Amino acid sequence: MADLSQKVPENVRGGFYVDATCIDCDLCRETAPENFRRNDREGRSFVHRQPEGPAEEAACRSALEECPVEAIGDDG
Repeated sequence: MADLSQKVPENVRGGFYVDATCIDCDLCRETAPENFRRNDREGRSFVHRQPEGPAEEAACRSALEECPVEAIGDDG
C-alpha cells in the first residue's frame, strides 16, 4: 500500500493519491485515464481528478490493486 507520508504534491485533494514510489509504468493512466496524469518533468503519475461516479471509482480501485509497486493509495 502507498505511504501517505510520501504522497506527491501534484495529487488533488481527496481519497486517492500516488506516492513517490511510482515507477511511471503508465498502468494507472491506462486504467483510469480521467483520473491519473503524468508529471513529465518528474517522470511519475499523480491523481489529476478524484473519481466521479461508480465507473471512475471502480477504475481507480483497479489501478490501485494492479499497481506493480503499490504506489497508489486510498485515504478516503
